[in-house]
Amino acid sequence: MTRARRHWTKPIALTLACLMLAGCVSTSAGYDGQYTSPIGNAPVTSNETPYSRALACLAAYNAGHPVPRIAVGQIADYTGKAEADGAGRKLTQGAALMAMSALSKAGISLVERYDTSVAELELKYANNRLIGAETPQDQGYRRILAGSIPGSDFYIVGGITELNYNIRSMGADAFGAGMAATDPKGNLGYKAYVMNVGLDLRLVDTRTLEVVDVISYQKQIVGREVQAGVFDVLGTSILDAGAGESALEPIQLAVRAVIERAVLEMISRLYRVGPDVCSSYLGAAGDPLADANDPPPPPGPDPRPQSQPQEISNEARQNPYSWYSGDAGSPNLRGGV
Repeated sequence: MTRARRHWTKPIALTLACLMLAGCVSTSAGYDGQYTSPIGNAPVTSNETPYSRALACLAAYNAGHPVPRIAVGQIADYTGKAEADGAGRKLTQGAALMAMSALSKAGISLVERYDTSVAELELKYANNRLIGAETPQDQGYRRILAGSIPGSDFYIVGGITELNYNIRSMGADAFGAGMAATDPKGNLGYKAYVMNVGLDLRLVDTRTLEVVDVISYQKQIVGREVQAGVFDVLGTSILDAGAGESALEPIQLAVRAVIERAVLEMISRLYRVGPDVCSSYLGAAGDPLADANDPPPPPGPDPRPQSQPQEISNEARQNPYSWYSGDAGSPNLRGGV
């Protein structure tokens, strides 16, 4: 093989490799109606936090007893933080929806007040006798009956009030090399930082507008980055390789966890539940930040006869983990950060 022919061998091989990769995408749809097959095969899983099982425990604890009707109002993002590239807000705008899900997990009877547009339109149509009814007594159209919409006993409002970047950060770098130019060289680096989100919620009596309960919680979020590289001259070849890994605890999941923690305390106060009732449903050793994949505890007897209901004191709010035994520093939310 001549020098000229060897000169063109590598470019041709690279071109063929690119064409093989491009063959995975076609400009003509296949028999299944798709240009290509999407990657990924992760199944749909329930969107849980370490407090979800405790909320379900509260629902089981109060099963068969009257529950209050609660509405959820606006829980807005008051941080004002947006992405630098204009892509949108840093934090979720669906905190109210997260609160509804948390209340549902706790077995609370919800009444809709957040988005009543469809109900108002149906009421308008019914008032104009435009919506039909199949029952003879309704004379062929839906009737508007006084008192048909149940009212709420309480409603929850509030907002996400804090998003603090880089509460604390740290980093370390190391570089090593031999004295000769051809000696191998390597580097290793590690960085970590902590941020937090904060939430303020109010539970308001619908009839009197009295603020029954106020919750203010924050949760810290950790991120890390690890990288390593090596450079070496191997005869007539050069080796330059690097590897790295970065992870950030999900910010929106942290918001959901703070909301569920706040709802857990609010409903516990309404039910006048003692701190020992649902602690075993929060993972290993009762740690509220235990691994969400831990198996649930074995079923046991109804805790009602074994626990004397008592109101949670304000002192308990100074340490959210005082409710539960165990080490609060255990691995926390999804991702193994």
